Amino acid sequence: MADPNAIPHCLVFADSFNNIMRAENAAQKWGLPYGGELRDLNKVKSPFYLLATDHQLELHKTDEPKLDGIVVDFIGGAVAHRRKFGGGRGQDIAKAIGLKHGFQPSVLDATAGLGRDAFLLASLGCKVTMMERQLPVAALLDDGLERGKLDADIGDWLSERLGLINASSIDAMAKLTDIDVVYLDPMYPHREKSAAVKKEMRVFQTLVGSDPDADELLDQALALAKYRVVVKRPSYAEPLNGKKPSTSIKMKKNRFDVYVNKGIPKAEP
Repeated sequence: MADPNAIPHCLVFADSFNNIMRAENAAQKWGLPYGGELRDLNKVKSPFYLLATDHQLELHKTDEPKLDGIVVDFIGGAVAHRRKFGGGRGQDIAKAIGLKHGFQPSVLDATAGLGRDAFLLASLGCKVTMMERQLPVAALLDDGLERGKLDADIGDWLSERLGLINASSIDAMAKLTDIDVVYLDPMYPHREKSAAVKKEMRVFQTLVGSDPDADELLDQALALAKYRVVVKRPSYAEPLNGKKPSTSIKMKKNRFDVYVNKGIPKAEP
């Protein structure tokens, strides 16, 4: 039985009276406690809170009030720039999953996070399922998806190519079928010094932890993926579960370890 005096992990608030319904709906949809209209941050009794604003749902860390809220935005900002000018199918992640003419794989992003890589792959034509176990993060992804579906530029294909499952990948992967590629980007201590990385990593590492069961994901992913599993790792990190990949694509700070189950079919002439 749950402790009625336990401090909730994450509350949902509205930033104003006008957004109370939006906050209530988010709380109900994701089974999170609703805290009402946020008027005094000192009275927030949870380490994190989701804030419904006029435009979006934001994740905040209560004890770091100066940090901007974390938002999933598939329409503008860095994600939109990467979609338009990132290099298309020539990008390393596209090469890693095997995307090429005649092969647009179904992809499970089993550690979705803020959904940036999943969105990029969907923008390149893949049908991508994001899997995220943390309720507050899943709520952010869902909010970003719903706003994206209303956008004139990306709405049509986003609805068809990008989906979300709120579940633990360890448990849920065994129930899936027809996945060509599994993509994994488990949490790992970051050494980068940029303010943006520090902000997001500080929040995520506190919320998500260090993914202690990440090694288990690889075996599950290999059992599910028809063609390959791709694992994103920092350049200084050991391979996941100590398993040597079939090949690696190295970048400046990270690499993609590729585990091949089966060769990708050649495109018909």
